[in-house]
Amino acid sequence: MLRTSRPPSVHSTNTELGDPFSAHLRPPPGETEPDRQLRLQQEAEAKRISDSIDEELKQDAKRISKRKQDVKLLLLGQAESGKSTLQKQFQLMYNPNSLEEERLSWRPVVYYNIVRPIRRIFEVVDAYAELDYDDPESVIGTPDSVGIGSSSGDHSIDSTTAEREISTLRLRLSPLLTTEASLAERLSGGNAAAAPSAKGNLLVRSGWQLLGKGKRDRTSYGGRNSLDAAPRRSDDSGKADTDKLIEEVAAILSACKDDVRELWEHHHVRKLREKRRLRLEEWAEFFLDNITRVSSSGYIPTTDDILHARIQTMGVAEHIFDMSLHGRTVTWHLYDVGGARGQRHTWVPYFDDASAIIFMAPVSAFDQYLEEDPRTNRIDDSLQLFTNICSHRLLKHAHLVLFLNKTDVLQAKIARGVRVNKYITSYGDRPNEFDSVVNYFRAHFTQVHKRNNESMRVLYTHLTSVVDKKATHSVITNVRDSIFRVYLQSAALV
Repeated sequence: MLRTSRPPSVHSTNTELGDPFSAHLRPPPGETEPDRQLRLQQEAEAKRISDSIDEELKQDAKRISKRKQDVKLLLLGQAESGKSTLQKQFQLMYNPNSLEEERLSWRPVVYYNIVRPIRRIFEVVDAYAELDYDDPESVIGTPDSVGIGSSSGDHSIDSTTAEREISTLRLRLSPLLTTEASLAERLSGGNAAAAPSAKGNLLVRSGWQLLGKGKRDRTSYGGRNSLDAAPRRSDDSGKADTDKLIEEVAAILSACKDDVRELWEHHHVRKLREKRRLRLEEWAEFFLDNITRVSSSGYIPTTDDILHARIQTMGVAEHIFDMSLHGRTVTWHLYDVGGARGQRHTWVPYFDDASAIIFMAPVSAFDQYLEEDPRTNRIDDSLQLFTNICSHRLLKHAHLVLFLNKTDVLQAKIARGVRVNKYITSYGDRPNEFDSVVNYFRAHFTQVHKRNNESMRVLYTHLTSVVDKKATHSVITNVRDSIFRVYLQSAALV
């Protein structure tokens, strides 16, 4: 009888041919005991690494899930609209310790905010050297006026005397003016791209407060990180150099404070300001008005000084705060972005999943033009930018808050007799009064929102002066509550 063999089963085939996984795990032939121990150690290390990667992936998934529950707040607006000042107010309310830790780092900013405007004053004086000093309107002095510009009698002064006085002040202040470059390099970290513009706006990277402190290269507020932070120092030698520099500048400023005050109060400079040939930003005027205090020995910037101090940052800085309401703590990610035209392209990546937007529109800027485009009025630019924000598809569901900012500056300009219709011709013959002016601007921003409001969202508008701590904290509380209501509704918790 012919005997035939059955085809091998799958089990017998795997046994005879070998399971590839079993073959991979099978000890090599002739493995010695030391080799075995080494192999087992390598396998254990590989498993540890694999488990670590799995755990990191789980934690990342948890962080991503939590991030979706956080509030993402964008501060948007043109340069010098008050975004960074508002960020400081948030910091002061919800993480005051961080502001305290960086208080001393604002000293060079304050000094730069004094030195650069002084140079600007001399530049404008030179440009308008032909001002008619004999014009009765140019006589500013009063019987009790003091300093280099005052005189007895009819208080008139000829151009030769004024030129000599200005030249003397220029010579006395030359040591202070020479510190400008060192202060700029200190604040920018030696970044050539951050050199001051013609207007004197020094561009620095966010995280500049850490320069010279020997800390890590990412700014931290309460243990949270900031984006685009400045590079760290490799050792503490930079700190000693920085302290020495700032103390030298402080000593020079202290020695020159009387000359600074006399220049600022000189009748020629005052006349240039009155005739609006010399225009300084409000922060510059604030520090020059307070020159005696900020140049005193042992000066430490006050919170009010920090709120007024001006420094223009490049890039986008993230500030993280934990806020509580009705027993629930929610993490807020506040993004402060550069507002210059050349930096606005960096905004878009932060539009996705934005919970809320605070748009800053400086209503005092009706008589100003963009540094990047002298033909464009800053109010027009702000309206165009607001139009882009309202119509952007990624932001159509974001909670929208409008701050018509710098109302204090607007009031001061109107009180000095600056006429709005000279710069905004469409204002026509409306009263040149604060309420009328601010309502006119508010109506235009409201109209922009109505034309670009497909989702029927509400526009919350506030008249603000974000250097005013008490008033701004009240507004921030209102904004926080309104954002929280939308947040809780979206989370189906109310």
